[in-house]
Amino acid sequence: MEVNQQARCRELAKSSSFYSTVYSEIEEVGWDHLVRAGGDLSFLIFRVLDKKGRVHVMELQLDKAYPRVPPMVSADVPYIFNLKWSMNSRLKNLVQQFEKHLEKLQGFWSTLDEIDRSLQIVDSKQASRAIPSRQIHVGNDCFIILFIDINDPRSLPECRFMGLGNTVNSLRKTWKRNVDKWERDKAFLENLECLLNTQLPRLADEETNNHLDECGICYAQYLPIGDELGPQTGSATDYTCENNSCSKAFHSMCLVDWLRSITTTRQSFNVLFGNCPYCSEPIAVKINATKN
Repeated sequence: MEVNQQARCRELAKSSSFYSTVYSEIEEVGWDHLVRAGGDLSFLIFRVLDKKGRVHVMELQLDKAYPRVPPMVSADVPYIFNLKWSMNSRLKNLVQQFEKHLEKLQGFWSTLDEIDRSLQIVDSKQASRAIPSRQIHVGNDCFIILFIDINDPRSLPECRFMGLGNTVNSLRKTWKRNVDKWERDKAFLENLECLLNTQLPRLADEETNNHLDECGICYAQYLPIGDELGPQTGSATDYTCENNSCSKAFHSMCLVDWLRSITTTRQSFNVLFGNCPYCSEPIAVKINATKN
C-alpha cells in the first residue's frame, strides 16, 4: 500500500463516520494487505496468500450505509463463499472468511497448477484460477476439454474431445475403454496419459515465459503512448515477481514509482530494493529501465 494513499485515507477518516470506520478496519486487516483503495474508500482491493503461497486478490465494494449493508465481494475463485455478516462484522471477519474459503480450494488449485505448468493450454491467459476447465492440445490438431470437479479434484474429470478425423475418434474410444483405470492416488497427469494411452505434449520453456499479463499496479497490459514516457511509451509489462506462487507482472516504470513511495525501499546506485506489492517477496528494479 502506497504511503501517500495511506495518508489520504487517514485524512478522509476525519471527515465522516463512514471513512473513520473503514480506515480503522483497514488498519485491523493490515495496510500491507491493501493493494488499492478507491478515492472515496468505497472500493478496496486486498491481497491474501493461501497456504501454498499463492496470491489471491479480493475486491470489495462498500455501500455508504456500511456496515449496515454488507460488502459486495468478488475474487479469483470459482465461486464466492456465503458471506456471514451482521452489524458487528468488520473487514477482518470478511478476510478470515475468505481465507477459510481458500483452504477448501487448495486441492482444486493444485490440480490446475499441475496441468498449467506442464501441458499446452489453449488460450492460457484466460485460464484463471476461477475457471474449472482447461482446453489442452493433444497433438495432430486435436484437443480435449477437461472439467475439473471443484469439490473433488482428484476424481475422474469430464472430458470432451475436439478435432477432425480418425485421431480424435481413436482418442475418444481409448478414453472410454480405459476409464475404469483412473486411480485417485495417482498424479493427475499420470492418470490422464494412462486413459488416453499417449504422452501429451509438454509446455516448452519459452512458452512458459511468453505470457503477456496486466501490470499489477496500473492494471493495463501496455503503458500509455505519450512523449513524456520516452522510450517506455506503449511498452508491455517487463518485470515479473520471481516468487513462483505469485509471478505477478509489472511495468518497471510503475514498480519504480510504487517503490519510491515506500519508506522501507533502499537504493544502491541505479537499483531500488524493496518488496513485491502482492506477495512481499524481495525485488530489485533498475531505475534506468524507466522514464527520465
